[in-house]
Amino acid sequence: MLKRKDLLGLIDVSASEITEILDLAQEFKNRIKRGEKKMRYLDGKTVTILFYENSTRTRTSFEQAAKYLGATAINIAASSSSVAKGETLIDTGKTLDAQRNEFIIIRHQMGGAPHLLAKTVKASVLNAGDGVNEHPTQALLDMLTMREVFGSLKGLKVAILGDIKHSRVAKSNLFGLKTMGAEVSMFAPETLIPVGIDRLGAKLCKSREEALDGADVVMGLRIQLERQQAGNFPSLGEYAANYGVDEKILECAKPNAIILHPGPVNRGVELSSGVIDHERSHIEDQVLSGVAVRMAALCLLHDANKA
Repeated sequence: MLKRKDLLGLIDVSASEITEILDLAQEFKNRIKRGEKKMRYLDGKTVTILFYENSTRTRTSFEQAAKYLGATAINIAASSSSVAKGETLIDTGKTLDAQRNEFIIIRHQMGGAPHLLAKTVKASVLNAGDGVNEHPTQALLDMLTMREVFGSLKGLKVAILGDIKHSRVAKSNLFGLKTMGAEVSMFAPETLIPVGIDRLGAKLCKSREEALDGADVVMGLRIQLERQQAGNFPSLGEYAANYGVDEKILECAKPNAIILHPGPVNRGVELSSGVIDHERSHIEDQVLSGVAVRMAALCLLHDANKA
């Protein structure tokens, strides 16, 4: 059983905790595939989804997860809430606590915001992405997808290419995969590699070919076009030609390597259309893994706080 009130990141989550989440998520995923969409584990509970940034996949999958478990899901967009009137995060949290919310799912543009909220509320807080820090459930769904294909995460070589500097997905995957015994290689323009990521366990590569050599998993990361005005690389065309993954470069990976991407994908930039639509692409399967992982996280946190 998880022994924590909140799920804020994977940097301090143990291998046994990750395994517990993935095992339960696999059970839920199998049940969803069989058509089960009414599981009453969280009957009478309230899950509030508090997003200060735009989202489609993460928001809807948390909402689906809550509803499949029998909970009431409430969506709050910061732009249409009292936040727009100047309400602080702490005061918002106090309001939600007073309303007896059992869970608060938060996405925030500032790193550390979920940690601050968790300290001030009784509800379980789940980090749905904070700044350029972490996105734990995305990494867990990626790991669930990998484990389904390969049976285990131990010994896997995972190549991550793209905007690593601004990616909370890359960091959570690095922490979780290293804990589970996988090797993580990274490649990106120097301007998109965060200082010190190698000291956290990533193997920094000098070419796409080196990163993909012997890889079991090839993961592309979204080039954040909204940040391109910072001039991190000359143009999207040059990025695709020198840092993107097409079918020819994919041949450097193992013949059975799978392709992942957290989405949304800039088609033809970080991954070519041929790679996105490849028979070994599991990008769509990641979406269902996301619902199952978030169901598991909600259930296990509920049990931990009930104990």
